[in-house]
Amino acid sequence: MPFDATVLTMFPESFPGPLGVSLIGTAWREQGLWSLETVDIRGFSKDKRGFLDDTPAGGGPGQVMRADVIASALDSVERRGRPLLYMSARGKPLTQARVREWALGPGLIVLCGRFEGVDQRVIEARGFEEVAVGDAVLAGGEAAALVAIEACVRLVPGVLGQAESLSEESFEDGLLEHPQYTRLRTFEGLDIPEVLLSGNHAAIAKWRRGEREMVKDAVMPRDMKGKTGGAFGAPAGAPSKPARKRKA
Repeated sequence: MPFDATVLTMFPESFPGPLGVSLIGTAWREQGLWSLETVDIRGFSKDKRGFLDDTPAGGGPGQVMRADVIASALDSVERRGRPLLYMSARGKPLTQARVREWALGPGLIVLCGRFEGVDQRVIEARGFEEVAVGDAVLAGGEAAALVAIEACVRLVPGVLGQAESLSEESFEDGLLEHPQYTRLRTFEGLDIPEVLLSGNHAAIAKWRRGEREMVKDAVMPRDMKGKTGGAFGAPAGAPSKPARKRKA
């Protein structure tokens, strides 16, 4: 059963983007290992002018995407047990642990916001999980959706070919990936580490493990070392607000 990704967006022309190239693109177009569908939210506007946003309740700058329009767009899609993600700067951080979990499932349905965001009521009513790809604000959710989908699709069996190539990647065991070199002996006065030319596989594995630990120590904040599963080993960024109870 392929991994099916559906994206709810105002700009379907943003896709497939980088998802359509290289091995991931081949796995989609030629091998059928995963699928990609876009749903244009603008087609579900009930306004004769095609508007799908409104001013914020309580006042304030900008516009907010309407709950009824988002709900109609989502309800047009067959869910098939797929998680609902809303790409949001205030969401929980995207982690390799969550990516592995999603990659084993039937796929994802991803909502891309715009303007000041999406009416909170549709997030709660439909059960969207808010997910952030970093501590930065984007103009919309499309770029973040590409990141989340690519992170999942590359773990789908058969997409990248060699399963062992995934086992030593960053975050897979709480460490970051070791430095990589090609077989060019010298580049601008810099040589390949001698151990990589030794042919001693045990020594090479030991060196790579040591390098991974050094990279982790150099990059990860001290209070995140030793933790696994998140960006740099631990959650970062502002968590989602807890859902408010709706009146019956």
